[in-house]
Amino acid sequence: MCPQAAPGRVRAAPRAPGPHNVCRVLARRAHGFYARDAGVAHRKNLGLLRKIMCQESTKFKNVWTTHSASPIAYERGRIYMDNYQCCISSIAQAPRILYQKSKCAKSEKIEDALLLECPLGEMLPSPSDYKASLIVLTVQNWLLRLSADSGEVLEKIYLAGSCCKSFRYLSWDTPQEVMVVKTIQNKLPAAARQAGIQQSVLFYLAVFQVLPLSFIGMLEINKKIFGNSVTDVAVSNGILIVMYSVGLVRLYNFKAILEQFMEQPFDLGQEFNWNGQVGVVGKYPFGLPCNIKITDTPPLLFEASSLENAFQIGGYPWHYIITPNKKKHKGVFHICSLKDNTLAKNGIQDMKCCSLEPDWIYFHPDMSGRIIHVGPNLIKVLKLKEVKNRTDQMEIAEDFTIVANRENCEQHCYCNSFWSSGEKAF
Repeated sequence: MCPQAAPGRVRAAPRAPGPHNVCRVLARRAHGFYARDAGVAHRKNLGLLRKIMCQESTKFKNVWTTHSASPIAYERGRIYMDNYQCCISSIAQAPRILYQKSKCAKSEKIEDALLLECPLGEMLPSPSDYKASLIVLTVQNWLLRLSADSGEVLEKIYLAGSCCKSFRYLSWDTPQEVMVVKTIQNKLPAAARQAGIQQSVLFYLAVFQVLPLSFIGMLEINKKIFGNSVTDVAVSNGILIVMYSVGLVRLYNFKAILEQFMEQPFDLGQEFNWNGQVGVVGKYPFGLPCNIKITDTPPLLFEASSLENAFQIGGYPWHYIITPNKKKHKGVFHICSLKDNTLAKNGIQDMKCCSLEPDWIYFHPDMSGRIIHVGPNLIKVLKLKEVKNRTDQMEIAEDFTIVANRENCEQHCYCNSFWSSGEKAF
């Protein structure tokens, strides 16, 4: 039973919610106040980090700087330099070298890489599968799985058989589950074109399930099926995305393509006799068989026209972002409903900035449906919400804005430097 208030006493009104005190939030987290949702702890950590970094009293100091003639890559606390031959951990207060390999030959140059992390709650065949690893693609069409901590080669797969060459790109179809390896666009030499030789295959895509690494299939993108003006292809979240020189983007069901047009499944290490060739799947010199032959145009899911093929899908309910397909609209973004192509209220985003680098926009990767719009000195965080009294229409509302203070130019930090606040390095 609740005690009754004493006669004549007025109960104080509840305190209005105000800004969270960092120490109070840390104490509540330690006491388990945020344990009900698996994502809450991470979200609170990022909130604490943002408060510490954005408060005016925070002072930053340079704790480490490096330079490299080749691109510097970063994946989950690891910095890769010298074409992935050097790996540096950035988690400690001062970065430290995890491993340093000897300089590799040009024939062993790494073209692309993806970080592979162990899935939770699954039994894996090898103890090394439970640790993070790096999937790399070499210039000689080898797909290697390396230990993320030591650089040791754990697995080797040869990709290119007699049918295709020049694999150059790695990407996720489903992050940490299904991986796609893509070739460069197949173009005939000028002499061959002048001789009247026809080349119909534009790209090859090899698809793998990861951990354990297994081969799903290889398919070709043929101009006889998809048209002559194809400039690029990609696979993401079960969707085959085909881009054209006129700015057209077309989407197809990738899973349905695999099921409908797969001629025969193969396993890595399996001996095969395929189109007159005898070999072992994934071994040199045979590589991988092209076992998915698209013989008819798949059903079209969706198409849109956008400048430079810029196209993104995200949010809830599903929306997409395009730039109208005219050069005068560069830097203007339209946010539309995927269901009926209607433009969202306030769905035209234009910063009208004058800068050497254009502004850019994307759906936040945390699947929250938020939209990040980044300009030269402004970051706008937008969100989708229902229009009042109209549940069938969405509007774009501003969640918050971050403005860069450029008055003290000499104190800006650059991408190859690490800065810290107090004793904590970020």
